[in-house]
Amino acid sequence: MNSNASSSAVWVPWMQRALLLAALAEGGTSPNPLVGAVVLNASGALAGEGFHACAGEPHAEVGALAQAGEQAKGGTLVVTLEPCCHQGQTPPCTEAVLAAGISRVVIAMQDPDPRVAGAGIERLRDAGLEVITGVLEPQAAHQNRAFVHRVSTGRPWGILKWAMSLDGRTALTNGASQWISGPQARSWVHRLRARCDAVIVGGGTLRADDPLLTSRGQRHPEPLRVVLSRSIDLPVEAQLWDTAVARTLVAHGPEVSAAQDTQLPEGPELLALRASEPLDLLEALAQRGCNRVLWECGPGLAAAALQQGCVQELAVVVAPRLLGGMPARTPLADLGFTSMKQVLVLEPDSSEQLGTDWLLQMLLS
Repeated sequence: MNSNASSSAVWVPWMQRALLLAALAEGGTSPNPLVGAVVLNASGALAGEGFHACAGEPHAEVGALAQAGEQAKGGTLVVTLEPCCHQGQTPPCTEAVLAAGISRVVIAMQDPDPRVAGAGIERLRDAGLEVITGVLEPQAAHQNRAFVHRVSTGRPWGILKWAMSLDGRTALTNGASQWISGPQARSWVHRLRARCDAVIVGGGTLRADDPLLTSRGQRHPEPLRVVLSRSIDLPVEAQLWDTAVARTLVAHGPEVSAAQDTQLPEGPELLALRASEPLDLLEALAQRGCNRVLWECGPGLAAAALQQGCVQELAVVVAPRLLGGMPARTPLADLGFTSMKQVLVLEPDSSEQLGTDWLLQMLLS
């Protein structure tokens, strides 16, 4: 809810700055949200700013208040998310705000975490502070959509990515696929991985492509590399088994025996799921603090992820190439639709040119 809406416009530029600060930690804060904060002194001048860099580190409000020091007294805190009011890995931010002598707090959105969920706002108001809410709330909600989704559903936000030719093919009839997209598009994929907590493939992709699945050093640590496999009939040698590069998790269902478990080399972690399904995997990854995951899998697993509600966003690279071939591979297996009324409708999010390729990003409505 927007409180004191008539006076909100004056805070928009400062909230925009706070959102930019929050974005600096994209991909590094899970399981926490992205948060940026700005402190203005009593005269309205910038006195301090900060952002939450990673879990366990000081929150954005604390960093901004520390930078402001004595100038925070009688001033305003502008923050992208409601200050926390509970003891976690760090002390409650509401108490730091009160101790600093802030007189006004401007908030973009309420924290959906049930440990907060309005209680932080209530604590500040009860202490006599003016609290203005709802400033650039849609932008803040979009920035933290992965965190909000995990808190509300118990599953990470899922991005399904594929690269295809202009005629909708992801490989030739003989399986050759490297490379459909150009170097600029592949560099973009590395940046996308850096924003994600885990990158997921199936056993078929591992056997066919032997992928590395890293951000090429753009994220530290690298995202968790996950193989979802029913049989774990996997290669003895694969780039994913080198866990000095990045951690690897092999998830499987109850069909796998203890004897089969021992067939994999040392290094990858094994995780037994109730079922070898996308939904079960995402619930397990949420328990590990993943806010956002990237599906880089073949058509069968991609279709299953869509059908089980494990995909919220599509990132599709379209290359100006024609592969042809009636049996050539396409991005998705059969989704079981028999009528156009059943098909999935997507909401365009953005598009851009990457070298000679086009990137289309869409949200599932």
